Amino acid sequence: MFFVRKTTTPTPAHAARLIGLGSYLPPQKVNNADFASRLDTTDEWIRTRIGISERHIADPATATSDLAVEAGLRAMKSAEVEHVDAVILATATPDHHVPGTAPLVAHRLGLRQVPAFDLAVGCSGFVYATTVAAGLIHAGTASTVLVIGAEKMSAVIDPADRSTAPIFGDGAGAVVLTAGYADEPGALGPAAWGSDGEHADAIYIPDGGSRRPLRRTDDLKNRYVHMKGNEVFRHAVRRITQVTQESAAAAGWRVQDIDRLIVHQANARISAAVANTLGIPPERVPSNISQVGNTSAASIPLLLSHSAIDGQLKARQRVLVTSFGAGFTWAATTLLWPIALRALN
Repeated sequence: MFFVRKTTTPTPAHAARLIGLGSYLPPQKVNNADFASRLDTTDEWIRTRIGISERHIADPATATSDLAVEAGLRAMKSAEVEHVDAVILATATPDHHVPGTAPLVAHRLGLRQVPAFDLAVGCSGFVYATTVAAGLIHAGTASTVLVIGAEKMSAVIDPADRSTAPIFGDGAGAVVLTAGYADEPGALGPAAWGSDGEHADAIYIPDGGSRRPLRRTDDLKNRYVHMKGNEVFRHAVRRITQVTQESAAAAGWRVQDIDRLIVHQANARISAAVANTLGIPPERVPSNISQVGNTSAASIPLLLSHSAIDGQLKARQRVLVTSFGAGFTWAATTLLWPIALRALN
């Protein structure tokens, strides 16, 4: 008796695939002259040392959830979907400590009874959130996930602090991820991520948590973000460079094969230092920090959206997104840019 071994074509691995992209910026713009008129700083210093000319600031009646809803609506319209299986909101500025902001966002988007939760990892939050969403999709727990990065940083920044006030802006960006295959354009590659809590006090808000609950006699300055700028800069360049290399290697790419490097928009000099260390030409590193400032967890999706609309992201380009934030935390992932994706601002 003879046995014939059957051969089959391997099935591509399942993956999360990008099908929708949207962003939103509040209409009010604040330029550097506003800070120069009341702080010990100048327009030239802000532009040359940080790379920012203006930023968008939400009005007092607007909350993070309002920004998130606008970006979420645009991402779902871009994806041409009316329903998703889960909502993940990356934010360091929730509407309230309790409850989470994501359930409210899901409700306002008409997504009844879907699981929704916040993820607080600072400026790394969006890439962390897409990694979690990809895990849910890969496990079969969800087939389509809305991931939003939204921040009202103006609510947690001391307007009298020259070291933070000119840096941050408000905004939101969102993507829709759905089940696909690893060899499809738009499929997210393996994530590289990590953290180092030894430096937790380099970017933090001292008061308001369980360690130091708010009291009426507290110094109001301790309710705002405190940042050790030089320490953050040094670690950001090293960690972003490292995690970018790890992410490229996990995807089977050489660093020189990256067509577009999407770096969290914290400081133009950080992005330039990372690109220089990696040997990636400046024209492959899009930037929008000059127009929006540091928008924390909203930074990556805003830059993706703006770069797609500007024509800097084209179908099948090798795109690597990389981030660094409070914690310290860092994360990066890869994708081949989708075909015919329409980003909506």
